[in-house]
Amino acid sequence: MKTLTKAFIITLLGATLLQAAAFTQNIHSHGVSATVSSNQALSAGSNTIVVKLNGAQYKDAKVKLRAFMPAMPGMPAMKSMAKATNIGNGKYRARLNLAMAGTWQLFIYITTKNGEHKRVKTFLNF
Repeated sequence: MKTLTKAFIITLLGATLLQAAAFTQNIHSHGVSATVSSNQALSAGSNTIVVKLNGAQYKDAKVKLRAFMPAMPGMPAMKSMAKATNIGNGKYRARLNLAMAGTWQLFIYITTKNGEHKRVKTFLNF
């Protein structure tokens, strides 16, 4: 009986770890190449998002994130906005509060050191 219980617990833990797999998405939009990632699977609530911008012009950029879910019947529109912190090597980290599971539009607003503005759009689906 102890062996069966141990096997069940190990299987349950393994399945839980697979569900919590990291999230990564590559984006190529409006001349910007980026990677959006999270150390944990996206979920309803607070999520730490890391954006890696490829290119020297984005080294010291200002980056803002906006997640948006449009209104649906019986449900208002939802959004979460955050200023990203430069963590070096073209990487920026922000915390977004995604109120519920579903498909979210993610806008990445970039202002380069020389004042150039870029906007990248992708989707988060969980």
